[in-house]
Amino acid sequence: MVKSISVIIFLFFIFSSCYSQSDSAKKADSLLLLQIQNEMQQTQTPPPQQQVAASANPNISVIGDFRGLYRSYGTHNYDAVMKETEFSFQSVVDPYARADFFYSVGEDVTTGEFSGEIEEAYLTTLSLPAHLQLKAGRFKQQMGRVNPVHGHALPFVDMPDAYVNFFGEEGLKGDGASLSWLLPNHVFFQELTVEATNAGESPVFERSKKNNFLYLAHFKNFWDLSANATLELGLTGIQGENLARKITNIGAVDLTYKWKPVRYNTYKSVTFQNELYYSNSMLDSSTVNAIGFYSLLNVQVAQRWFLAGRFDYSNSPYSAQFVQESGSLTLGWYATEFQKIEVEGKYTTMNESLPENKNEKNFFMGYLRWIFVIGSHGAHQY
Repeated sequence: MVKSISVIIFLFFIFSSCYSQSDSAKKADSLLLLQIQNEMQQTQTPPPQQQVAASANPNISVIGDFRGLYRSYGTHNYDAVMKETEFSFQSVVDPYARADFFYSVGEDVTTGEFSGEIEEAYLTTLSLPAHLQLKAGRFKQQMGRVNPVHGHALPFVDMPDAYVNFFGEEGLKGDGASLSWLLPNHVFFQELTVEATNAGESPVFERSKKNNFLYLAHFKNFWDLSANATLELGLTGIQGENLARKITNIGAVDLTYKWKPVRYNTYKSVTFQNELYYSNSMLDSSTVNAIGFYSLLNVQVAQRWFLAGRFDYSNSPYSAQFVQESGSLTLGWYATEFQKIEVEGKYTTMNESLPENKNEKNFFMGYLRWIFVIGSHGAHQY
């Protein structure tokens, strides 16, 4: 009996000793593992900060705009011209700003001479508070649907008559600043933009020799009507010095409806786009009120084919009695986003003849345009 008790006590001490050693070993292993982890954390180099795309490596592209044209008046009816070659350089400068440069070289249809200009060169902020964004430099101003877009991205070859008569072929662009504010509206999209620039060349406005800038305010409203349709309404007010050194005020309205079904978005789409301009020009001895508008229906008939019809109406900004009306039809084949070919026919009637049209009141114009792009090609405005 005594021997049995002695054996049990002996086994108990052996078991306790082994358990203590095992527990001590586990603690030692845990301490060793913790020490190794601490050493690794101390020797591990901190991860590099996220790099922003360097301005030394901008996105570069070259866009060619080749045209053939026919005019029904005069003795020189056919022409071919490299209308424009556009070079673009775009990049993020740092976490706070982005830079965009567009340099274009164009050929004059009449003389065949080439000339170049900085079409746009501006800096845009990326991190202003309160949904604000500032743009400074030379830029196309935020008026309507046509003016902010480069010509090669439009679904027609020639510009609307009212747009040309009021703002010129190149439209409104100048050197200055633009501040936009995304309104905190959770129901639909709203954006307010105000701009002040030295006006460029146009039929209405000129660069002031005094302290008069060209002031512009644009209020954009955008609704998602459904998964397939959107509606956009824009209101614009413009004030600047005119050619008579007086003031011209212009009010503009743009309305655009787009239908692009989600299920067949690569094959079908419809765009109904309209712009109206109302001008009030103070001259030396009178005030002239003039109006102009265009209405465009652009239908995608197949994956790569688009058909666009447009009606134009316009006064002259300095004569409400002048009336110009035209209808045009454009067929476009969009091979890829890097190449498209368009053919347009346009018939124009006027109640007063113009010298550049050889005093013809009614005439026909035909256009062939071939757009081709190399390099990075940014998305166009929706």
